[in-house]
Amino acid sequence: MSLGDDTGQTRTRLPEGGGDPYGGARRGGRSSSRSLVTVVGVVVLLIAAIAFANRGGGDSDAGESAGDSPKAAATAPSGRKPVDAQTTGIPSGFPHDRQGAQSAAANYAVALGSGEMFNKARRDAILQSIIVPARVSDFETTLDDAYTPQFNKNVGLNEDGTTPKGFTFVSRTSPIGTKVTKSSADTATVEVWCSGLLGLAGESSTNPVTSSWFTITMQLEWTTDDWKIVTHSQKDGPAPVPGDERASSADEMAKAVQEYGGFTYAR
Repeated sequence: MSLGDDTGQTRTRLPEGGGDPYGGARRGGRSSSRSLVTVVGVVVLLIAAIAFANRGGGDSDAGESAGDSPKAAATAPSGRKPVDAQTTGIPSGFPHDRQGAQSAAANYAVALGSGEMFNKARRDAILQSIIVPARVSDFETTLDDAYTPQFNKNVGLNEDGTTPKGFTFVSRTSPIGTKVTKSSADTATVEVWCSGLLGLAGESSTNPVTSSWFTITMQLEWTTDDWKIVTHSQKDGPAPVPGDERASSADEMAKAVQEYGGFTYAR
């Protein structure tokens, strides 16, 4: 099959210096911390800083039904209603087709990049919900070995994974778009282009909230009437050109995180 891809550019702003210790921090050395968390959150064994090359478009798979993704743009929304069911707070019951695989991958990226992954009980519940049963134990062991007290300290948390008093911990992943690179009746490889936020919002934070861009690749398998993750990998980018917005203050960022909820993603 020949799969299309759409490209584009958006603009954002790198923080500038100023009186606010939060807003004045530049990304600089913090990029390694963000990469470390996204590595752990999605069970990535190796980060490759590879530029994501633009690819030419192509026709959609001839076997797709009329209800699958539009021909005009690979990541355009289809208008299909998101799934209603949830398992441990994560959307579930996705359609058994390419579009359903993309919706599952987008929602799973959000779960694996969330702050809940720093809590052992919640992390295990997430893995039970989205990983193929035969791989759950392996994922749990890998993540238990990664979420150590020292790792928590590296991202600004207490050793037990709790947030220091007076701060707001931020760990969010937001899918920008998805595409299927390989598929069969019961398997699909899906790439999810994401932006992420990570850090502590607080006036004296030495780990201010910073943004990053990365692409996650998931191998999915249709099992127990839903799409589940078999393997996971990640690479940096593609990242947009910095824009002209000023960096928000610590209070503004903490308030935004507390007031703005997430979404259920569907194609």
